Amino acid sequence: MEAPENLNFEEHIEPLFSQRDQEAMLVMFDLWNADDVRAHADAILEQVESGRMPCYGRWSEDQVQIFRRWMQSGMPD
Repeated sequence: MEAPENLNFEEHIEPLFSQRDQEAMLVMFDLWNADDVRAHADAILEQVESGRMPCYGRWSEDQVQIFRRWMQSGMPD
């Protein structure tokens, strides 16, 4: 799965996080809220690159690349 050219939060980033991920992180921030994800994007990227997040299995390299490209493109809505 190759990252689409124009990434946005609702269509490409929010779906990367399962309901299980979102519920587990609500004590800190909301993974389904674009502003929260932007505020913590560096830490999220570090965790998914290392495989420490999500806790039930690492993201594929394609998923990590989508998140990284979204960050590099200015984290659009």
